[in-house]
Amino acid sequence: MFTPERLVLARKRRRMTLAALEAKAGVSQQSINAFEKHRRPPSDRTLSSLAQALGFPTSFFHADPPPEILRGAVSFRAPSKMSAAERDSALAAGSIAATLNAWLEDRFALPEPNVPAYTYPQPTPEQAAEMVREHWGLGEAPAPNMVHLLEANGVRVFSIPPDCLEIDAFSTTKNGRPFVFLNTRKTAERGRFDAAHELGHLVLHNGHHAPHGPDPENEANRFASAFLMPRSGILAQQLHNPSVERVLSAKRRWDVSAMALTYRLYRMELLSEWRFNQANKQLASLGFRRGEPGSKVSRETSQLLAKVFEALRDDRMTAADIAAEMAITVADLNEYVFGLVPTQVTGGGRTTPAARPSLQLIRS
Repeated sequence: MFTPERLVLARKRRRMTLAALEAKAGVSQQSINAFEKHRRPPSDRTLSSLAQALGFPTSFFHADPPPEILRGAVSFRAPSKMSAAERDSALAAGSIAATLNAWLEDRFALPEPNVPAYTYPQPTPEQAAEMVREHWGLGEAPAPNMVHLLEANGVRVFSIPPDCLEIDAFSTTKNGRPFVFLNTRKTAERGRFDAAHELGHLVLHNGHHAPHGPDPENEANRFASAFLMPRSGILAQQLHNPSVERVLSAKRRWDVSAMALTYRLYRMELLSEWRFNQANKQLASLGFRRGEPGSKVSRETSQLLAKVFEALRDDRMTAADIAAEMAITVADLNEYVFGLVPTQVTGGGRTTPAARPSLQLIRS
């Protein structure tokens, strides 16, 4: 049977209007609208034309309706810079990733959610960050690999397809499962901050009907800053009005950007306003506003998905097999999983394990 919701999803994922799809597929806008509105299904020939134009296998349009990622449940940063097409494409990508997660949960026992939510009394972002650190047993040490840490605590972490250029990261909760979607084209330090920022949304704003506007974003930023650079740890480094050279040395302990550490010191009143402004100007002149020159920090990726693909490979299941069951292309699959699909594995039979293996993640 044809699933109209999947035609809508595919069109939004590819950022195509009805007119654009008409031009590429040779199918009238009136017909496409009728298909999407459940008025009538397309013929096999018409569906083949639509699928080819949209870059999805025809089987994609016969699968069950996908889990919907609602706009009101996601808080995007700088939404004014984002077009409606960009936003809808990112939400569609999240929906496909959620479908992949459901497929994985049918086959593996993944970590259960362990993300505390503080609603009443509402702590400050800094207090919430300290509470989560205590809940997860981190103490005052630098946070480990943020993607691994989130996954170990039941957060489903996926990468944002590279065509979503204006999306830094976003998070939501679906069916009790917290999701975080990360842009992999940022610096490693920025990626860690993005992950902590989205954790802040999950903790402070519960991931449901996330509030919009500058206040929640500022709160998530303050949470991320305190989570990655805990007060006691920063004070132990004796960073009172440090020079830029001292900031660049200290940032390596926390694997954060020079700008982020500078702002944290300012918020903690360890930098005067004048020194803060001077440090920002000097860092910008050295290229630290756009990147992290000389950084040796590696971009963080998924440990859970790597283990999943290793287990599937042992079960003689190829990337093409996984993509076929998801009804997407291997290239599309790779975009959601940090480029981890085992594309070099060739065919062979596969078996279905009798019991769902449990994936144990080790914090590092």
